Amino acid sequence: MARAATHSRLSRRRSWWAALVIFAAAVTVVAGSAGVSPALAQLLVFPPRPKPPVRPERSQEQMLVRAEEINYDYTNERVSAVGNVQLYYGNSTLEADRVIYDQKTKRLHAEGNVQLTEGDGTVTHGEIMDLSDDYRDGFVDSLRLDAPEQTRFAAPRAERTGNYTVFHNGVYTACEPCVQDPTKPPKWQVKAARIIHDQGEKMLYFEDAQLEFVGVPLAYLPYMSAPDPTVKRKTGFLTPNYSSSSVYGFGVTIPYYWALAPDYDFTFAPMITSKQGPLLQGEWRQRLLDGAYSIRATGIFQLDRDLLVNTPGDRNFRGSLDTAGQFNISDKWVWGWNGTVLSDKNYLYDYGLIRNLQIPTNLLNVSVDYALSQVYLAGRGDRSYFDARALYFYGLSPVDNQSQLPVVHPVVDHDYVFNSPIFGGELSFHNNLTSISRETANFDAISQAAVNGALCAQTADPALINSNNCLLRGVPGNYTRASTEWNWKHTIIDSWGQMFIPFFSVRADFADMNISNQPGVSNFINAGQSDVGRVMPVAGLEYRYPLINVQSWGTQTVEPIAQLIFRPNETMVGSFPNEDAQSLIFDDSNLFKVNKFSGWDRVEGGGRANAGVQYTAQFNQGGNVNVLFGQSYQLYGLNSFTLGGTTNTGLDSGLDSRQSDYVARASYQPNSLLTFTSRFRFAENDFTLQRTELETTANFGRWTTMVMYGNYAAQPLIGFLERREGILGSARFKINPNWVLLGAAGYDIHHKSVTQTQVGVGYIDDCLILALNYITSYAYSGSVTVNHSYMMQLTLRTLGGTTSTQTAGVPVVNPGVFGGTH
Repeated sequence: MARAATHSRLSRRRSWWAALVIFAAAVTVVAGSAGVSPALAQLLVFPPRPKPPVRPERSQEQMLVRAEEINYDYTNERVSAVGNVQLYYGNSTLEADRVIYDQKTKRLHAEGNVQLTEGDGTVTHGEIMDLSDDYRDGFVDSLRLDAPEQTRFAAPRAERTGNYTVFHNGVYTACEPCVQDPTKPPKWQVKAARIIHDQGEKMLYFEDAQLEFVGVPLAYLPYMSAPDPTVKRKTGFLTPNYSSSSVYGFGVTIPYYWALAPDYDFTFAPMITSKQGPLLQGEWRQRLLDGAYSIRATGIFQLDRDLLVNTPGDRNFRGSLDTAGQFNISDKWVWGWNGTVLSDKNYLYDYGLIRNLQIPTNLLNVSVDYALSQVYLAGRGDRSYFDARALYFYGLSPVDNQSQLPVVHPVVDHDYVFNSPIFGGELSFHNNLTSISRETANFDAISQAAVNGALCAQTADPALINSNNCLLRGVPGNYTRASTEWNWKHTIIDSWGQMFIPFFSVRADFADMNISNQPGVSNFINAGQSDVGRVMPVAGLEYRYPLINVQSWGTQTVEPIAQLIFRPNETMVGSFPNEDAQSLIFDDSNLFKVNKFSGWDRVEGGGRANAGVQYTAQFNQGGNVNVLFGQSYQLYGLNSFTLGGTTNTGLDSGLDSRQSDYVARASYQPNSLLTFTSRFRFAENDFTLQRTELETTANFGRWTTMVMYGNYAAQPLIGFLERREGILGSARFKINPNWVLLGAAGYDIHHKSVTQTQVGVGYIDDCLILALNYITSYAYSGSVTVNHSYMMQLTLRTLGGTTSTQTAGVPVVNPGVFGGTH
């Protein structure tokens, strides 16, 4: 002890540069003669004794020490670094008030504000650390560990042996501590008697655990496990999901995920139900060099069919198979597919498996949901586009008759714009090929008598299936049409600023048909085998003259617009089936379109003039006003919009008179936060409103709102027997950066009934997502029913999430708008 005391008295304060020099010199002796780990030998060493030096290996990394004081105890073979100790080795740093290295036990003892920063960014805090000389094994008292993935561990004591770290009475969270009060409990944390971190398997195991939210225990789990935060893909159980339904009772889904290889995996997700037994689900996913694909299958042998009597689900086995994929051929071309096979149309709804519910865009109509199977090839160039796909629609609505839905085989679109000017203008062409087949004719009633008496059904008297009662929405048999359209236009601006845009186009259509002679079909179109063709040349001139006036308050522009179109009459109306041009809404968006039909099966004919004026005011203080008013005129020939064809498209449109209805648009945007838009159609003879749409969107402060009002006159000739009037509104309120409230509602003013509602609340931050939603929607199920859905989502970062859904359907006594033809 005398010698130790002597050396202790020789201890003195050193600068950290001096410490580095002494330690580097001492390493060569101790590493070679004392048998100490090179790591610790280079870290804490004794002054050299009179022994032959041993040259260190070149592969050994230098360890550096910084401390206020260093003490040596030769008797006990210990060396101490005291005061702001910092030890550097490789990518790791150890900081403490005092560090003692025991050469005999090869242990490193650090105490007082200990912090170990490892190369991967993990930071471990503690009052006492006792580690092996390679940092691999040891224990920590009063531990707090901050991982680079923004996760945190805490424990009174932790031990590490090899790849295992055990936290006794540990706490784990992925939430940031409160900035104002770090002692407050995090938003969520898991407390466990033991938390075991297996760094080899990259797994966390929790024993005798409880989940707490803001310090309040909400769930107890005797055992749970989760991948550690560094893992992106890990084999194991995923968080269960819960649901309930009148069809299957209470259900719990327990997914198991297999990370089979870096490029493919598999998920098995059985759903155990209280009324129908287990429903099995499995999904395979694989990523290849040029794309990816997936295959998913589900199935159940139902235990209680009595709950599904007189529905498509009244069967023993129900299931589905779907697949999707997309692959790159080059940087411009892709091909892919998606396909679905179902046991029955109600299966996905009954068991809550439908993934993408289609939300109706028109608040006054019911959406018709379907499963789409297709294979496609698509390419895009700098001035061209190509898309070819074959389509199969499987109707999910109970009102769908599968034999009335078309099979598309295929539809091809090809567009090209020539790079170089042709005769000073732009030349482009558009090609389309459509081939479809349908087993059974699809008729739609257009009179109240036809609705009440089901006169348009296939079983009705064929004589009653006529244009006074019905429309032929879908033609039975085979129909193939090839179309091409070439367009040229040139813009000329004179010295006065007037714009003259001459344009020419020619379009040709050829169709091959084999129409089934089913009851009533011949009242609309010739049945049997036939070939038809037509050609439509067009010449025209568009004139625009923007008159600009600059004032002290801003700029205003008045722009008269006129269009003259010269072409022959439309031919073969009713000889071509109308499959893709049934929708026609005359408004500001198509006032100046040369062909106002929406698809290829109809083409507008006859001479026509379109005229209007547009006014725009741009204010210096921000904001703008835009107004458009116009009308269309039939100059000569047959008015295509009085020739309804098989679907009456064009009738009741506002274009089916020599002078069309007036259309108008008015919008006001005072700033980027507020927008008012309105669209109108006025009757030409008495200026009564035929169509009104008012829409307002606002983003101010924490509020985001949208209100839309629609009022549409009855159009019995195309199937809308009553006036439709309704309002749809939605609002979103951001309580703070994390909390948000939202709501939406649709109201049918004409029938005084609510069409849909949604109320929800959500929370999101760096470690937690919580959402609660209540939704009502209407659906057909023989009779109209209203579905009440309650949905909850909870996601904890790094641990996963769970969802809970409850759906109940209630028959509607007065379906209101849903009872009419749509």
